[in-house]
Amino acid sequence: MNRYVVISGCSGGGKSTILAELKRLGYTVIEEPGRRVVSEEMKRGGQALPWINMAAFLRNVIQLAVTDWAKANTANEWIFFDRGVVDAAANLEHITGKPYLTRYGIAHRYYRQVFLTPPWREIYAEDPERRHSFATALAEYDLLVTAYPALNYDIVEIPKINVADRARFILNALSGNLE
Repeated sequence: MNRYVVISGCSGGGKSTILAELKRLGYTVIEEPGRRVVSEEMKRGGQALPWINMAAFLRNVIQLAVTDWAKANTANEWIFFDRGVVDAAANLEHITGKPYLTRYGIAHRYYRQVFLTPPWREIYAEDPERRHSFATALAEYDLLVTAYPALNYDIVEIPKINVADRARFILNALSGNLE
């Protein structure tokens, strides 16, 4: 049984905060590849940044997400991913028109339920590594709502409640599904 659980959705929707709570509860969490790529590119003065070269950025994110996927330990526990291969592949396909989603999304499967944080304007904030607008975040969310079902995932929208309850919501949805 695949125990790789993706938490994705709207940028600034609270994904990283939920994942920090899951980590605090003792679960394995794989940090968002996009944030790691941005951080590394900024440190080295690189150009593979979403506001400079989106395609190069997404290719690097896919490479890192594939590595994360391959290295994750599939012991008898849930492993939570802050985004994943599908997110970057869907975005790269969207901007290039090339079939990245099918190419990477089928080869790198996650658990059938994907948990999405919905757009939540009240908590959205830009920062040095997230420089896009809320409107851009909404467009990205709309893309994911189409991409995941296209690969036969079931979307579960995470309610807009406090972070501990959001983490509990995910764990309750998964309860009984761990063999």
